[in-house]
Amino acid sequence: MTTSSSERGVSLGMPQLPPPAYPDDVRARLETDARDVIARYPDSRSALLPLLHLVQAEEGHVTRTGMQFCADVLGLTTAEVTAVATFYTMYRRRPSGDYQVGVCTNTLCAVMGGDAIFEELQEHLGVGNGETTGDGKVTLEHIECNAACDFAPVVMVNWEFFDNQTPDSAKSLVDDLRAGRPVTPTRGARMCTFKETARVLAGFPDEREGAVESGGSAGPASLVGLKLAKGEASSARVVHPRGEAARTGAPHEPSPTEHLSSHDAPQDTSASDPAHPAGPTAEEGE
Repeated sequence: MTTSSSERGVSLGMPQLPPPAYPDDVRARLETDARDVIARYPDSRSALLPLLHLVQAEEGHVTRTGMQFCADVLGLTTAEVTAVATFYTMYRRRPSGDYQVGVCTNTLCAVMGGDAIFEELQEHLGVGNGETTGDGKVTLEHIECNAACDFAPVVMVNWEFFDNQTPDSAKSLVDDLRAGRPVTPTRGARMCTFKETARVLAGFPDEREGAVESGGSAGPASLVGLKLAKGEASSARVVHPRGEAARTGAPHEPSPTEHLSSHDAPQDTSASDPAHPAGPTAEEGE
């Protein structure tokens, strides 16, 4: 029995057909929104990123139709638009869920429990990385860093933070999302769908009640550097090297120009400390 080239997934080099056009009413509405976006920029090409969010808000992911629309209104080629849409992971290339659940599995979150959270969510939801539940509610993915290390392990849903998660709390979170129960992030406004989030990222007002007033900030550990840069007094303590007893007396408050940790301070080396000369350089493999 033989199979055709199409059944084997082999391309014969035939040109791809043009994408289907948006319905007239949808295109007219998108063109009105696109004009508002383009007017914000001195160079219309700069509007490509928010316009990709705009078309993503329409269909839940960036389709060939959406990319053709962006190319048309900006006077770009579809190749130029595709190059941008495929570069950034915030643009989805295939249908996905109402809620993008990203579990940080980078080093700190992983050792704090991120790997366990991701594994248990896969089993709990019955999906793999980048896959969507059968009800179309949740797409699960691992993320390399959510930029909230002082709250590790962190789960992010449609770019909103859920801090200090455990496998049980993460499973409760996705269950609430699938059941349509109200969910409020650790920091930020209550959850909205991925399409609604995409429209906000395109630069349009967030019309959820209380969304503008809601907010959050980085944790104390993340803000130490900012305080030092502003010349504010630091409450950080000096960490003594291993084996060195802490000095007695009142704790020393470092100035903004001092090292916050003795591990950051210059250490004695063979070049600076004659009492500890370096041995002969060994050949590779010795």
